[in-house]
Amino acid sequence: MSSLEPSILRSSAVMAIGTIFSRITGLVRNLLLVAVLGTTLLGDTYNVANTMPNILYNLLLGGALTAVFVPQLVRATRGKDGGSAFISKLLTATTLLLGALVILSIVIAPLLVRIFATGYVGRPEFHLTVLFMRYCLPQIFFMGIFALLGQIANAKGHFGPMMWAPVLNNVLTISIFGWFLHSAHHLTVTSISFTQTTWLGLGTTAGYVIQTLALIPVIRKTKIKLRFRFDWRDPELRKSWHLATWTLLFAAISQVSYLVTVNLSTGAAVRALKAGVVTGVGFTPYSNAFLILMLPHSIFTISIVTALLPQLSSLVIENKISEIHDRLVKTIRLVGIITVPSAVAFLLFGPLITSTLFFGISKSDSQYLGYTLAGFAFGLLPLSINLIALRGLNAFENVKLQVVSNALMNIVGVLASVVVAIYLPPKWVTVGLAASLSFSYFFGAWITIRLLRRYQISIGLREIVGLYLKLIALALVIAIPLRLALTHLPGGNTIHLLFVLGVSAFGYILLAHLFKIEEVARTLQLLRRGREEK
Repeated sequence: MSSLEPSILRSSAVMAIGTIFSRITGLVRNLLLVAVLGTTLLGDTYNVANTMPNILYNLLLGGALTAVFVPQLVRATRGKDGGSAFISKLLTATTLLLGALVILSIVIAPLLVRIFATGYVGRPEFHLTVLFMRYCLPQIFFMGIFALLGQIANAKGHFGPMMWAPVLNNVLTISIFGWFLHSAHHLTVTSISFTQTTWLGLGTTAGYVIQTLALIPVIRKTKIKLRFRFDWRDPELRKSWHLATWTLLFAAISQVSYLVTVNLSTGAAVRALKAGVVTGVGFTPYSNAFLILMLPHSIFTISIVTALLPQLSSLVIENKISEIHDRLVKTIRLVGIITVPSAVAFLLFGPLITSTLFFGISKSDSQYLGYTLAGFAFGLLPLSINLIALRGLNAFENVKLQVVSNALMNIVGVLASVVVAIYLPPKWVTVGLAASLSFSYFFGAWITIRLLRRYQISIGLREIVGLYLKLIALALVIAIPLRLALTHLPGGNTIHLLFVLGVSAFGYILLAHLFKIEEVARTLQLLRRGREEK
């Protein structure tokens, strides 16, 4: 193990703890939201509207602020002023761009709904979605400022606050949704009032305001002096925005694919309702199942990758190519010890997980969420691998190759989604869309790893696949008997899930020890060492 790996794991542990609380509170928030609005068309109107800020933000700035600017920030902080001048210019330009984007998007909100939810045109859901969207779109501004401030903190080695701040966001929205659950009952698209819509929409946006304000004290501790600067004729700033234009194309490709998904899922829900299907089978099950899928990815993979990127950028500056290869391979192998058993659990126990978590909705609705989660399951593996490989390209500041990888991946995903929508009954389209996305991730991860060879970083399949297959086998040895035994276990869903989680975790660690899985042993060793140091 190289000297960098323990430091990455320590930084990742700090972020992972914050991310755990963030994701748990985020999950509670979504559970309450589903309990208030359901998984049918009313829930879809809110989710489509509340997804739009993320779509537009990621389309225009998200990729740049979370990845492309990190190498520039790392380089800038090595300057005499600690990066204050460059970061101030970047913050000024970003603030103006975000403000203009919010104003424009609010004006064209009806057009956005027509594009992303074509099936709502001429129906009551259309006007409600537009109203929700206009309340949610200011989130774009606060998402962008939060991301930039977070990356500044990361460049200075302060990783934890960016992961903890979303907890404040979630706590506020939990309070609002909890109040709705207590005071409002049996809401529908036609019965929800203007006041209730306002509270839900603006309350959601208020959470992002608090989340952003929470980072200001952290930036002050970095001793970076921020002020508005309009002298933008800076070679490094021009380079940053040049790279950012490529992320625009990268994000645009992703959002076209997402546009297809939203349209196909909402359209399937409308057709299913006309066919007499009362179960929620549209965009809401898709988005909530994806949220659960992202739990292990966010807690483990993103925490490690966030700590990894600044160090990869430093290795690129020092031209240590072999160390970059080793770091990427070790990171891919490391995340596998969590993502593999999680994927197996989602595949075999999806309905049990969702029925336990979403207890406030009908059994058919919660089980359908589980089937969608099972469709996503094995996409978790290439999702994490692809992110790590993309960060390798980020470190070399090559966004063009990322665009190529993303384009090919999304073409495959869109084609698979269209086939699913044509040949599956409306009720099962959303499950098929989840499986289509998973399939495209495998293709994307393979392409990105191939593209890294441009920098003499050749990651062989044998460096990854052997370990992953072994981990899958170990997880299945534990999970399949548990799945067969569920029908004979006493108790309800909660007891069953706790039993499955406990036995699976113990059995997985035991088998990993018996078969001498090095990554599991190292992680446990570092965790024990961390407790002893405390």
